[in-house]
Amino acid sequence: MNYCSQCGGEVALSIPEGDNRPRFVCNHCGAIHYTNPRIIAGCLPFYQDQVLLCRRAIEPRYGKWTLPAGFLENGESVADGARRETLEEANATVELESLYTVFSLPHISQVYMFYKARLLNLDFYPGEESLETQLFSFSDIPWDELSFEAIKQTLTHYFEDRSLGDFPTHDAVIIPPAR
Repeated sequence: MNYCSQCGGEVALSIPEGDNRPRFVCNHCGAIHYTNPRIIAGCLPFYQDQVLLCRRAIEPRYGKWTLPAGFLENGESVADGARRETLEEANATVELESLYTVFSLPHISQVYMFYKARLLNLDFYPGEESLETQLFSFSDIPWDELSFEAIKQTLTHYFEDRSLGDFPTHDAVIIPPAR
């Protein structure tokens, strides 16, 4: 950030009085600009013993498989964002059952939140951000072609929980592997 969205003045990174973290502060009007983690809202759409995945038509991870999800919009609840993203990416309508996984990714300032969601019909098809959409059973999931670790962990939890007949909410921190 170089300029203040309030007055257009130059900003500098400093710790404001009464705070304990560096923030962008306007040198002219004193406005403090907070940058906070981005929320990714999505669904784990299921039908019988299968889950709906989308093949990404956008970067990052073009061509990889994912659950329908995307950035939460201002003025939108997490549940509404999850339904919207599922409709946008897979043209699928769902009934949300419960918040299922929450993953914090502090290294990229993101939080992923997935709802377990029942597909209301099988009339889904790829949206603008998807190359294809498909239902997969556990044995057919392209595990080596999944887009993100949060997707892999959500699917792993789902099939393990399905075998037990219990679907608790899972909460974890995802840390990138050491290079």
